[in-house]
Amino acid sequence: MALSLPRWFKRTSTGIAAFAVVTIPSKVFSQPTSEIVASTQQIQHIDVFQSIFLGMVQGITEFLPISSTAHLKVVPVVLGWGDPGVAYAAIIQLGSIGAVLWYFWSDLKQITAGILKAIATKNYSSYDFRLGLGIVLGTIPIVFFGLLIKFFIPDFDNSPMRSLQVIAFTSIGLSLLLGLAEQVGRRKRDLDSLKLQDSIWVGLAQALALIPGVSRSGSTLTAAMFTGLDRAPAARFSFLLGIPAITLAGLVELKGAIEIGLGNTGVTPLIVGTISAAVFSYAAIAWLLRFLQTHNTWVFVVYRLAFGIAILAALSTGLLQNT
Repeated sequence: MALSLPRWFKRTSTGIAAFAVVTIPSKVFSQPTSEIVASTQQIQHIDVFQSIFLGMVQGITEFLPISSTAHLKVVPVVLGWGDPGVAYAAIIQLGSIGAVLWYFWSDLKQITAGILKAIATKNYSSYDFRLGLGIVLGTIPIVFFGLLIKFFIPDFDNSPMRSLQVIAFTSIGLSLLLGLAEQVGRRKRDLDSLKLQDSIWVGLAQALALIPGVSRSGSTLTAAMFTGLDRAPAARFSFLLGIPAITLAGLVELKGAIEIGLGNTGVTPLIVGTISAAVFSYAAIAWLLRFLQTHNTWVFVVYRLAFGIAILAALSTGLLQNT
């Protein structure tokens, strides 16, 4: 009898990941910082076709648990286009922000009205008030740690923490954690049973997404499943919790992008990329919420594991540089 995917995962994935880690040639680890750190602030020259494609990559990977930061860096490098830069990613991310606000607009209005009603009636146990407060509390950790990084590591976007090596390891690590959550999570709770400690726990997990390759949606979905939430409610809370985080991050990065300038890329490719990101982000949100109602997350577990191992293999053979 063929092994089920969860059993296969438990028996092989840890061994494969460990093997990949310990067999990476030492040259990958011994590269000087000056070689690892590339100047990715300036927006590279990007045409309209590339903008549509990169907008698609941003839109799909922003809300699937596979990391948009990782894919927006790795995919164009593999295609020979080069790293489009942090500034470009920040601008087209506005499309993803618009998409999630658009998709959850009625939810946000209901939550806001519910909070105001709860305050007026002092009914602080209402569903909307608890969910709204949970979103606020869950947003605090990523804001706190994000400000710490901005203060102590002002050039974080150009640090070795954004290297392909880090992206590979974080992809593998979150793959294993998501697989563990899928295996041990009880998945018996809905959002109406959400507790404030659950929100704080998921918020702390969201802060891990400050490390490139972790995936904000991946870390929050994993943590939510560990609390016992079912897959679809866990994804829904992940999206709602992410609205303040990605909006604040997008506005901060946009400010930096404006200060840097558009480089060799005109306004049209940026607008096209942002629209593309919005369309594909909306589609990704709708698809994932439907998918998780009847399917598990093993496809993302396996994909993340393969993605991370493929990057490490490419680095070890010299096919990719650890920029």
